[in-house]
Amino acid sequence: MPDSAADDRTAAELTTAVERALGGVIDPEIRKPIADLDMLGAISVDDAGHASIAVKLTIVGCPAADTIERDVRTAAASVPGVTDVSVDVSVMTREERAALTEKLRGGRAARVQQFGPDSLTTVYAVTSGKGGVGKSTLTANLAVALAERGLRVGIVDADVHGFSIPGILGLVDASGAAPRPTRVDDMILPPIAYGVKVVSIGMFVDSSSAAVAWRGPMLHRTIQQFLGDVYFGDLDVLLLDLPPGTGDVAISIGQLLPNAEVLVVTTPQPAAADVAERSGVVARQTGQRVVGVIENMAGLPQPDGTVLELFGSGGGAEVARRLSVGQDKAVPLLASVPLSIPLRAGGDQGAPIVVTDPADAAALAIRAVADRLATRGRGLAGRKLGLTVT
Repeated sequence: MPDSAADDRTAAELTTAVERALGGVIDPEIRKPIADLDMLGAISVDDAGHASIAVKLTIVGCPAADTIERDVRTAAASVPGVTDVSVDVSVMTREERAALTEKLRGGRAARVQQFGPDSLTTVYAVTSGKGGVGKSTLTANLAVALAERGLRVGIVDADVHGFSIPGILGLVDASGAAPRPTRVDDMILPPIAYGVKVVSIGMFVDSSSAAVAWRGPMLHRTIQQFLGDVYFGDLDVLLLDLPPGTGDVAISIGQLLPNAEVLVVTTPQPAAADVAERSGVVARQTGQRVVGVIENMAGLPQPDGTVLELFGSGGGAEVARRLSVGQDKAVPLLASVPLSIPLRAGGDQGAPIVVTDPADAAALAIRAVADRLATRGRGLAGRKLGLTVT
């Protein structure tokens, strides 16, 4: 039944009410109100309550087009007194897109990486000395756990040769191909999974089985592009999933992000602990700080309550002890994550265990790390605040 009070409002008053309602419509890729992005054109409501709304998409074939149009219709129709809604969808001009990218960058020049020493984003480089320790699985689950705590989180899959983050987060189709990020001129909008913004070289190849055979300079340029051309917005936390070892990518990250803090992943066995220590040492040589060690595959819980230590024990604590030598502050062992079939299965199925089985022992350990990191905050020490004395 129509609201009689609403029926008494003039067309101008209804138009104002519709404009106010549309202020809550969010672009699902950029995660900002479409009104703030200048994606709304003319808005009017006639005397019969028919609302006409012009929407300007960023690009032709925008993957969020249907969602945006649906949300615009829903928001306008929710205004008492509006009897019908028409949405005219068009595409921004080149000049309008240029103005949008300039606004999103906030004055930052194009192709300039956005997470330097002056950034308020906490950057964690997740590294390991060797492959097969579950570093990518931990990175993905940790990111999702942080996002669940209300933080704005992004992942750069810097393991260019062995990319796996898109698959672990379910960002692949039946063929194993990840979605191509939307491009607005020279700005890349990262896909979002479980509230986490993600970019990976896997999104620029044809399938998960495609091989990337690049040498140092190409690897460096790729990481540089991820940090400069991808629009992450104002993140609280950025996680970098580094390749195992101490090669070109680790050195590039040290050069591009000397302010990054390092999380070292190891397994309990002494051989893994030895090489994990090296990854932390190299990070320090580039000026980064090791803030913690995570021991993965720490043991397999048995039905009788005992733990089967398939890979030995004590490796994580030993890495933390070694990396603490000569430091002003001890490097903590943040967690020992037990072997978990659901954790492995979740990675294969693109369903992070912290969401699908939060009571699992591995999920609890990962969530405990997220709790610890989430309370560290974004430090201001040594960072420019953009203030001037008057």
